[in-house]
Amino acid sequence: MAELNGTPVSSEDLETLALTNYGHFTSMRCDSGVIRGLSKHMERLVRDARLVFGAELEPERVFGFVRQAVTGRTGSFNIRVTVFDPALQMGHPGADAHPQILVTTRPAGEMPPPALRAKTYTFSRDTAAVKHIGLFSQLKLRRQAQLEGFDDAIFVEQNGQVSEGVTWNLGFVDADGTVVWPAAPVLPGVTMLLLQEAHKQTETRPVLLSDLSKMRAAFATNTSIGVRIVTQIDDIKFPEQDPVLDQLRKSYADLPDERL
Repeated sequence: MAELNGTPVSSEDLETLALTNYGHFTSMRCDSGVIRGLSKHMERLVRDARLVFGAELEPERVFGFVRQAVTGRTGSFNIRVTVFDPALQMGHPGADAHPQILVTTRPAGEMPPPALRAKTYTFSRDTAAVKHIGLFSQLKLRRQAQLEGFDDAIFVEQNGQVSEGVTWNLGFVDADGTVVWPAAPVLPGVTMLLLQEAHKQTETRPVLLSDLSKMRAAFATNTSIGVRIVTQIDDIKFPEQDPVLDQLRKSYADLPDERL
């Protein structure tokens, strides 16, 4: 399913998205009509529209398009809201922008998802604070990691600080049970923000590659996977079970319902 501003999308509408590839988005998992962090997703869309287009989005208008797109759907599925301007041309991206709202849906994956094995690469994501649609460099590293026998990639800054995964935030549990989020340029993921608010023993601090062997557990988070266990980073192994990881999953499951 794909609708642009509430109407079925055409190939002409998507031409700019495919060829110019300038815009931003948010993805949300809907379970029986409930979206965890719905208000934060909308805040992200409004904030990123200002940064990417210098334009204001009306949250209620976006809500309306999303509600219409999912009417009649049941069970669990993922919703993606992409903001772009079909009239913006590659040669003139500085023209006045009038961003439009593309809503698409796809089936949701299993919860909880299987454990993850990741390989690190030196990489800094462009404009890390924005969930933009330019994913080539990240997906290239995901592909490389999979070709090398891993499931996904983790980014490391030039100074050795671990940052995030390709499309997910990365967290650790240190020796005393504190949840540690890397203090590096990362996308402020909605699931990460929700867990930071819900789990009391949490801190954000620099995490170096050399620190990984001192961590007792690792995990990945985003709206599609919730809390996903990471059992290996490079040659460092982590356990699949830890009471703090159980607490994080419970905290995520117990988040207040937000309905469209």
